[in-house]
Amino acid sequence: MRTGESDETSGDHLDSDEDRTRSADGGGSTIADGGGATASSVNGSFAERRSTTEADTSILEGETTVASDADTDILVTADDEATPVVSVVMPTMNEEEGISECIDRIIEGASALGLPTEIVVSDSSSDRTPEIARERGARVITPDKPGYGYAYRYAFARVRGDYVVMGDADTTYDFSELPRLFKPILDGEADMVMGSRLEGEILPGAMPPLHQYVGNPLLTKFLNVFYGAGVSDAHSGFRVFRADLLDELDLRTDGMEFASEMVMDASARGFEIAEVPITYHERKGEATLESFRDGWRHVRFMLMNAPGYLFSIPGVLMVLLGGFMMGLSAFGVQPGGVNFGIHTMIAGSLLVVVGYQTAVLSLFSTVAADPIRVPTDPLTRWIQGNFRLEQGATIGLGMFAVGAAYGSYLLYGWITSGYGAVPFGAVNMVAFTLVVVGLETVFASFHLSALADARNYSDAGLAVDEEAG
Repeated sequence: MRTGESDETSGDHLDSDEDRTRSADGGGSTIADGGGATASSVNGSFAERRSTTEADTSILEGETTVASDADTDILVTADDEATPVVSVVMPTMNEEEGISECIDRIIEGASALGLPTEIVVSDSSSDRTPEIARERGARVITPDKPGYGYAYRYAFARVRGDYVVMGDADTTYDFSELPRLFKPILDGEADMVMGSRLEGEILPGAMPPLHQYVGNPLLTKFLNVFYGAGVSDAHSGFRVFRADLLDELDLRTDGMEFASEMVMDASARGFEIAEVPITYHERKGEATLESFRDGWRHVRFMLMNAPGYLFSIPGVLMVLLGGFMMGLSAFGVQPGGVNFGIHTMIAGSLLVVVGYQTAVLSLFSTVAADPIRVPTDPLTRWIQGNFRLEQGATIGLGMFAVGAAYGSYLLYGWITSGYGAVPFGAVNMVAFTLVVVGLETVFASFHLSALADARNYSDAGLAVDEEAG
C-alpha cells in the first residue's frame, strides 16, 4: 500500500467512515463492477478496453477543431454504437439540482469543440440524480464502494474516449469553457490541463474566503514545494487529460485526496501540466466539504508520500544542530561570553539520536511504502543502490564498539576507585551517543533488509500472477 493511502472517505460528493482497502495487482488496483464481476484497474488496462481508431476520431494533428456531426448528435449516449472522442466524468451524490444544467453546459462545450462526447455519471445518490442524468443522455454507473476518488477511478475504468474531462456536477464549473481547456492538449503543449479558479474569477458566494485566501493557496504551495507541480490551483476539480495517461498514472486513493494524488503523480512522472483561468460559480445543492478534516487529509497525504521532506530534511537538520551543540560544549567555545556546559551537551546528544532515527525512517518509508516522491538526496540514493545488511551492521557495531570501549574504561575506573563519583565529561556523552547510534544502526540495518526482502518477494509474486493471467 502506498504511504498515506487513506482508509476514510469524505468530500464534496461522497462521505463514509468505513474502511477501504486496495488490493495490489501489478501496481494498480482491482475494481469490481456492479454485477460482481471483476474489472481491471485503471492502470495497465485502458489500452485493452479501447478500440478507437484514428478513422473513428478524425482528429487532425496540430489543430484545435475536429470534424463531427451536427450539434444535436454531438452527445454519444449509452445506446449509441458511435465511439466518443471525449468522456466527461462527473461523480455525483444527490446533485439533482445541478446535474441537468451541467449536462447542458457539457453539450454546449462539446458542440463548440466538434468532438463526439459521452457523459459518464458515477453516481451514489439517493435522490433523482441518476434518473435525470439518464433522461438527458448520460451513461450512469454505480460504484460498488463509496468515496470521491473511488467514484472517479471506477468511472475511469469504463470511459471510451481519447480524452477525459473531470468536473463536479454542482454547477460550480462551467463546462462550456471546455474548448479553452482542450486547446493546450490538442496543440500538443500539455498532457493535462487544469482550470485555475485562483487565476480566473471566483463569483460571489462560490468559495468561502477561508478556502480562497488560506486553504487552497497553502495546499497548492505545499504541493508545489514537495512535488514541483508549478500550478496555481492544485485542487481545482475541472481537468482535461489524454486518456492514455491512465495507463501511466498509479491512482489509488478513494477519498478527497485523490485530487492531490493525480497532480502529484503526474508531476512526479514528468507529465506536462498546463493551466487555464476559469470562472468558478456558486454551487447548487448542499455542500458536504469539511474544510479542516479534508484539508488535513490532503496535507497528510502529501507529507507521507514525500519522505524526503517529512523525515530526511528534519532528521539531517537535527543531527547537524545536535552535533554543533555538542561541539560547543566539548571544546568550551563561549561566543559572546555565553557558556555552553553539560546541559548543552546532553541536549545536543538527544538531538543527534532523535535526528538520526528520523532520517532512518525516510529509508524505511521509501522501501516499504512506495511513495510518489522518492528522496533524491545523494546519501539516500547511495544507500538504496549500495546498501547491504552486512555493511550496515558492521558500521553500527563499529560505532557501538568505540563507545562501549570508552564506557568500559569509565566502568573500570569507577570500580577501582571504590565506586566513588565519576566526573561527567563531554567525552563521556560522546561515547554514550555512539553506543546508542551504533545500536540503532545495527537494528535498522536488519529491519531495512527485511523490508527490502518482503518487497522483492511481493514484486516477484505479482510478476508470477501477471504471467499466469
